[in-house]
Amino acid sequence: MKVYHLYSGGKDSSLSAWILERMGYSVELVTVNFGLLDSWKYAKETAERLGFEHRVLYLPQDIIERAAEMAVKDGHPNNAIQFIHEKALESLASLPEVERVSDGTRRDDRVPFLDLSKARSLEDRFNVAYIRPLLGLGYRTIRELVDKLFIVEIRESEELEKSDYEVELRHLLGETGIDPLTIFPKRHYQSRVVGWRE
Repeated sequence: MKVYHLYSGGKDSSLSAWILERMGYSVELVTVNFGLLDSWKYAKETAERLGFEHRVLYLPQDIIERAAEMAVKDGHPNNAIQFIHEKALESLASLPEVERVSDGTRRDDRVPFLDLSKARSLEDRFNVAYIRPLLGLGYRTIRELVDKLFIVEIRESEELEKSDYEVELRHLLGETGIDPLTIFPKRHYQSRVVGWRE
């Protein structure tokens, strides 16, 4: 049984991939990119270090352009990130070979997160199973597992080499003359898994 797992190279998506593999799934990691930057390479590097298959799923640039408009209008990135995540799941689920999709969203996430009606809608519209291995886990449990399993690099978002949705969204905002730090939190720390602890 194969599952296609949205993957940023961060601790949540890495822990989810590890759990999925232990559940007996064949896991292929999928990083979303819009072709603005080659930021997907950091997730690919982490995937290789962890021993997982990896691919890049290119989405149309009009999705990230619409997300940038949303972020500017709202003055924060939440709705934009949610929009990108939903489009990423839909695009992945629409591929003919895909029967199962997954992500690293967890119980405590506010964004991105599909509520029950959106999760059911995704499954029904695309005839896929949507699997969220971290859905029942809180931050403390996830941190304990991550600390046991992975070597993690933590830096400010602007400095960390990463592959999440924010990278290209921040880039696009900057290209249009908008300082991303007027939209995204200042001094916000994120993580990237760089290898196994053992």
